[in-house]
Amino acid sequence: MAKSGQARVPTPAQQRHLFQVIQQHRHPEKNTAIMQISFKLGLRAQEIALLQVKEVARLNTRGDDFLLLEVMSLPAAYTKGSDAMKRSKSQYRRRTVSFDIEAFNQLIRQIEAMAKAGAEMNPADFYPPVKKHKGRSRDLPLVDPDLREALEQHLMVRIEKQRTLKPSDPLFVTQKAGSYSPNTLQEHMALMLRGWAGIEKA
Repeated sequence: MAKSGQARVPTPAQQRHLFQVIQQHRHPEKNTAIMQISFKLGLRAQEIALLQVKEVARLNTRGDDFLLLEVMSLPAAYTKGSDAMKRSKSQYRRRTVSFDIEAFNQLIRQIEAMAKAGAEMNPADFYPPVKKHKGRSRDLPLVDPDLREALEQHLMVRIEKQRTLKPSDPLFVTQKAGSYSPNTLQEHMALMLRGWAGIEKA
């Protein structure tokens, strides 16, 4: 049984109605692709907002044509709980270091030898390497024909407007050609579902 207040997935009939309504508003190619990704791949607004062109298509050298991929590899940095908006590249400031006994004893011997030789020493040179958290990427097949058609139409419109694309360009951009924040995209998706299509609690 669904939790109280939990969003419901629109029924197939509701989804068909939504896609019909989307055609009556601005940017139908983009909005269709956003909702197809949501329905067919089950991605959250945060993950969709972070998608780059390279996640769904391989561009030619000029950036004015593309080939859709068969599988989307969703980076672990995009998933819930990671530093997604900074793409897991935030600066890390070390506050503590830890060694096992054997590594510590070896370090002491190394420092003793360097001190006897009169070598200059920087404490940071002796810190053990940072253990980086390794998330899991997800491989999502791009096989659904409606999804593929939506992505193709969206990318064709993007290239027509921008002339060229780069692999690192956001897959979806706002009306001002900027990146969507997860919150902004979530609000936009809610507008399409509730405001345009009248699908409540979606």
